[in-house]
Amino acid sequence: MTDAIKVRRGFVDLPHGQIHYREAGSGDPILALHASPGSSRQLVGLIRDLAGGARVIAPDTAGNGDSEALFNREPVIPELAEAVLRFLDVMKLEKVRLYGSHTGAAIAAELAILAPDRISRVVLDGVSWLTPEELDDILANYAFPFEPDQQGAYLTRLFQFCRDQYLFYPWYRRTRSARRDGGMGSAADLHAWALEVMKANETYHLNYRAAFKWDGRDRLPLLSVPALLMAAETDPLLDSTRELTDLVRDGRFAALPRSDAADFGERRKAAIEGFFAQAPAAA
Repeated sequence: MTDAIKVRRGFVDLPHGQIHYREAGSGDPILALHASPGSSRQLVGLIRDLAGGARVIAPDTAGNGDSEALFNREPVIPELAEAVLRFLDVMKLEKVRLYGSHTGAAIAAELAILAPDRISRVVLDGVSWLTPEELDDILANYAFPFEPDQQGAYLTRLFQFCRDQYLFYPWYRRTRSARRDGGMGSAADLHAWALEVMKANETYHLNYRAAFKWDGRDRLPLLSVPALLMAAETDPLLDSTRELTDLVRDGRFAALPRSDAADFGERRKAAIEGFFAQAPAAA
């Protein structure tokens, strides 16, 4: 049934430039924010899963996919949240249910802090917190622009960057202890992911770095809307997400199965829809 749901695409103009988005379904709106690196292309499965009973809108966050970057400098997460709020205004979305994954979860949390009257409930799928030592290591090694060269070597580096995120965390620590237990994505998914990163090859890293620096321990206690924090068994952010849940006043935690489990999509959909069903219908 979900395969028959058409995912449409569009652009809107914000003061800084254009934002690209994907959309499907009808009814009370859900806004979905993707992880780094990539775009809303990563959420197509989730969009289709949720669009059977809702209007699901998923923008490429500024500086990712087909959306223009906010600045020539690195933003901070609250600035990215402000851009999403402007997107809601342009889309005439008065109140939404909100979902965010990894970087998108940090932006979603800040949006709910910034404009709690516009968010009925929020799902944070994978939330990170790094020690000062971990943060220094991540900032020194994780995400940098892929500047074009005439030999095309940057394309190989970009592809390996995406591929190795399936295999290791962090991706650059190619050791037994850092090996992930989720297997590789399909060739088609890896191609699509690398293509989305390629579209923003010189800006994708800016939001990534902002997310690494975002301190959920300080910010999550400021959430005033009901929140569901969740993570898959194979998510490297599982432990931090579970621990950070205790800082959210009206928060709860849900453990999801392995992301390669046959029923993963169904279980994730049930968790999200069950949580959203407890809120009044969005305007």
